[in-house]
Amino acid sequence: MPPLLQVQDLTKSYATPVLREVSLALQAGEIHALVGENGAGKSTFCRILAGLTPPDSGRFRLDGRPYQPRSRRDAEAHGISMVLQELNLIPTLTVAENMFLESFPHRWGWIRRDRLRAAARELLGRLGLGHIDPDRPVAELGIGEQQLVEIAAGFRRRCRLLILDEPTAALTDPEIDRLFRQIRAFRDQGGAVLYISHRLEEIRRLADRVTVLRDGRIVASRPAAEVSSEELVRLMVGRELETGVDRAPTAHGAVALEVRGLQAGPRVRGVGFALHYGEILGLAGLMGAGRTETLRAVFGADRAEAGEIRLGGDGPAIRFRSPSQAVRAGLGLVTEDRKSEGLLLPQPVRVNLTLPGLGRFRRGPGWIDAARETAETAAWIRRLGIRCASPEQPVGELSGGNQQKVVVARWLLRGSRILLFDEPTRGIDVGARFELHRLLREQADQGRAVLVVSSDLKELMTLCDRILVLSGGRVTGEFRRGEWSEDAIMRAAFAAHLQPNHPGHE
Repeated sequence: MPPLLQVQDLTKSYATPVLREVSLALQAGEIHALVGENGAGKSTFCRILAGLTPPDSGRFRLDGRPYQPRSRRDAEAHGISMVLQELNLIPTLTVAENMFLESFPHRWGWIRRDRLRAAARELLGRLGLGHIDPDRPVAELGIGEQQLVEIAAGFRRRCRLLILDEPTAALTDPEIDRLFRQIRAFRDQGGAVLYISHRLEEIRRLADRVTVLRDGRIVASRPAAEVSSEELVRLMVGRELETGVDRAPTAHGAVALEVRGLQAGPRVRGVGFALHYGEILGLAGLMGAGRTETLRAVFGADRAEAGEIRLGGDGPAIRFRSPSQAVRAGLGLVTEDRKSEGLLLPQPVRVNLTLPGLGRFRRGPGWIDAARETAETAAWIRRLGIRCASPEQPVGELSGGNQQKVVVARWLLRGSRILLFDEPTRGIDVGARFELHRLLREQADQGRAVLVVSSDLKELMTLCDRILVLSGGRVTGEFRRGEWSEDAIMRAAFAAHLQPNHPGHE
């Protein structure tokens, strides 16, 4: 059977080569996974297929005919659609408007709002998102819900090849299961899927075939059933990689942060917990449970309507009214969306790393000691193993894992003793994930208090000393290392949805 899409000798360079003579065949009715470390060329390869980035050289044949997309719209006209890792939604438009932006149902030039809502509800229902109001502005949704809205829009288009770049990075297990059912249904109807993910267990569950990119070259392409996760890791990194080791039980210090009765909007309804120095505390829960909203309310990024926060446990009751107030108190937040909320992408690593601590480099009124700032930046680059050409390289050019390290280094340079991490390994490769896990453990071992939100339950069970579970905006379970199980945590995560009279029930 001839391939749906044939790629031959594809090459692309920026400052250095990104893709080197890549050749690949994609079949109709197949889920084809593309894996590799950050910087291996996966996203660039897919962006070229989707008309978002021009190649330097290479040949394409779609259904046996020459194919050279000039734009994203041109690719979609040929039946190739891509859902980007970086969300491509317009925050001020509604969910329905974003989903049908290029094809509003209309009559005589007027948008048929009733048909638009009905079509959006039908698509949202397929992915288990029937609770989302199609008229709700996208800006009001969490990152995970925005991701699913964009994926639903991808299924809307009449495409033959659907490219998904890290589609599950911010999703919980039930949402992933629903998404996988839709992907398999699309494949069974003759569609082709090119699937990028760093979660190797997903590749084993979903893919028919897997191709490995390393340093811009294909090093292997095999049926997914014939390659183990361990072998994929070796192929991706070109060496043996240490396996993740569960955090050993440790003695904790004094209370660093105590939260009581915190309320913020509809998703944080009386949350309370204590975080100790030397501890890694995890927040688990389903999408919409209030995990991100809790972190943002604690940090002062969102306004808390009630509740109190105490530093040191017996300190005065406070509520941070701005992030700057929280930073001055010794807190640092690594946000869920590092590219839009955590980094100034065009600016160099130096600026991004030293921004909250510029005061320490002041030399007289209005002057910065640039040499000292550069030296301190270089020291943190070495300490955290940040891979960059120099402190002056734009941070937007770094891989996801190295961008995340820059954000962490920023708070360590500032001297933050309480670190809040929201989806810290979202969208980064397996090697960088292990490095970040090691970094979080080191910070706790050095006496810092670490609070981690993750949609990856296995990650929390590997990293944390305790796990709190949120459901319907409330704490519904607390588990200590050695006492938890995946089933027990998931039962707590569904608690608000299993009690009809519970305010979190929908």
